[in-house]
Order: sequence, then structure tokens, then C-alpha cells
Amino acid sequence: MRVQLALNVKDLEKAVEFYSKAFGAQPNKRKPGYANFALDHPPLKLVLLENPDATERLNHLGVEVFQNQDVEAAIERLGAEGLPREVEIDKTCCYARQNKVWSVDPDGARWEWYRVLANTETFAAPASEARSEPQASEVHSGRPQASEVP
Repeated sequence: MRVQLALNVKDLEKAVEFYSKAFGAQPNKRKPGYANFALDHPPLKLVLLENPDATERLNHLGVEVFQNQDVEAAIERLGAEGLPREVEIDKTCCYARQNKVWSVDPDGARWEWYRVLANTETFAAPASEARSEPQASEVHSGRPQASEVP
């Protein structure tokens, strides 16, 4: 398990250069407008989303897990506690197919608990795969787009 920090950055090239030097590591995945670092020390998944017009630098937070039962446990825990949640099973986001659950804290910070199933060549699922509108008790999909940044 490792914590995820997803940042909106103005210039992806400059951000990748900085974080590569800061952590002594190269990106794990690099795509147009997107990069991520999968670090063991510290255990961190750092996601950089090129979003120059974002008013906030924090996009969202997360917990990357490596077993489906950990996602299922998070879904169960959030539901049992009456916390807002949105479940996404086998959905494409951030150049990966994932199982995940989203929630939002009282101050509006978006959190995801997720497992990567496979890498993909697309950032998000095509519109034909898109989920219908979430229920009022659910948070939005969390797909990081400038218009959705809190």
C-alpha cells in the first residue's frame, strides 16, 4: 500500500524534471499531459497532471493498493460508516484500467482507494463506457479535468 498525491502542474516538463531530481527517480509512466512516479522510498504514488489553468495545485489524494480485496474492504468500510462513495469497477482512468472507490472529506478533498488492473493507452474511457450520472450520495468520478478541479 502507498499513499497517492495527485498534483495539477502548470508545466509538466518542469515538474517532471524537479520531481525526478527531488526523489532521484524517473517517472513510472509518461503520457501527454500526464506523468506518475511509483516510489518505494518513501512509499508514494506521485501523479502530475498538466493543468495550467487550475486554481488549486492539489487535484486529489489516494491510496494505491495491490489486492482487489483491499478495494472491496474500502468500499465496505465507507458504506458501513455512511460516508459518500462512488464505486468504479474495471474503469479506465489515468492510462490504466482500475477498480476503485472515491469519497470526499468534509472540506472537499477527494480521496480514492484503487488498484491498477492493467495499463492502457487512453487517459479515460470512451464516452460509450462512461458511467451514468452518480447518485446524490456519491462523489463525482474524479477524472481530473480543469473544469472539475475543486
